[in-house]
Amino acid sequence: MDATPAPPPSTPNPGGSADAAPDATGPSPLERLASFRFTYVAIFVFAVAYVFTVEGLEDLLAYHYRTVLEEAVAVAPAPEAPTQVQDNVREVVTQSRWTKLGVRVRPIVLGADGITLLYAGGRMPLPRLDQIGIEALLPAQVDVEVSVPHNAVLTNAVLVGYGAMLMAALAIYTRRLTRRAQQRLSGALDARDRSRQRAGEIESELQQVSARLASVEPEKELYADEIDSLEEERKGLLTRLAELEAREAGLREQAPSVPDDLEQERRALEELLEEAVHDVEQRDEEIRLLQKEAKRGGRDRTKDAEALERRFRTLYKNVEMDDRALQEIGKLGDEGLRLKAEEAIKRLCDEPDSAAVRRKLGGLPPYLTIFELGFAGKGRIYYTRGQSRRYRVLLVGAKNRQKPDLEYLSRLPKGT
Repeated sequence: MDATPAPPPSTPNPGGSADAAPDATGPSPLERLASFRFTYVAIFVFAVAYVFTVEGLEDLLAYHYRTVLEEAVAVAPAPEAPTQVQDNVREVVTQSRWTKLGVRVRPIVLGADGITLLYAGGRMPLPRLDQIGIEALLPAQVDVEVSVPHNAVLTNAVLVGYGAMLMAALAIYTRRLTRRAQQRLSGALDARDRSRQRAGEIESELQQVSARLASVEPEKELYADEIDSLEEERKGLLTRLAELEAREAGLREQAPSVPDDLEQERRALEELLEEAVHDVEQRDEEIRLLQKEAKRGGRDRTKDAEALERRFRTLYKNVEMDDRALQEIGKLGDEGLRLKAEEAIKRLCDEPDSAAVRRKLGGLPPYLTIFELGFAGKGRIYYTRGQSRRYRVLLVGAKNRQKPDLEYLSRLPKGT
């Protein structure tokens, strides 16, 4: 009842930064079990508190009845002393408010000699004073046994009280978890709204730059025509060569450099917008793929992917191949690229010392140790140490896909 809901995936920021996406695979069974730990602890404390409270009540009531009964049997030596002792003990037991709540009291009263029984519940025959002297009966000795049954009114009241405390604690804890989940959801929605707003600002700036560039182009053409006319005039009028050259130089200096700056700014904004749109599409595609794979449980892989899996796992005994890596190899449109990738994996399997390891990847979580292996110039193979085999190939990509590939690798669970 207090499981923490998983936060929604965050939307990338078109301005160049991206919020960290949560693990798309979801929590493991142990993590889901651990999310209920407060409930388990609360129920355990409830049971332990109930048991020890009942035992404590029994000890306190035994002390109470022992004290009261000792006062009840303290009577003066007289022929009617045994009768008075029985009446006092019976009155204490039957008139007590604790016995009305279900507490069981079993008093035993012995004479001063420790042998003669004066009271053991109910009416008993009194000892004959002509056979036993009053000195052997008084002062009487008291022993009492107190028990609180689990179906008594008192224990039920304790149970109901602790149950109310348990439900109140669980309700408070659940409200706190709900409030925390709502805060995370609000943060994710705010990040998505900021990304949309930034994308709109980039598009607006791109339109403004395009408009400014269109307004400057006619001026640029006007300066070009004037320069051409001056060049023709210079050819026909040699005597005015020096003057025309000076005028041409002046006009060239006056030619605005604004169009080039605007063109560069427009291109930069277009690239930034394309990158943001590509990031959004890449995230949406990854989410759709993960949802699709979770529904069908990996049973609908294509025949080509299955053939690649059988080939790699049969030929290369020292290398584990992830399903994602096999899919990316199958997506390589050029057969030559697939052969280059297989050649690099074969070298990693048979001759790891001669493999063209580029570097150890940085910027990943501390628990991930992933290396990069190059092939065919711009190809990338990302691998790590395997569990059942020497190496494990996690992903096959390219330089132009390096950013989404690194994001995918950074979301790999601990223990990869």
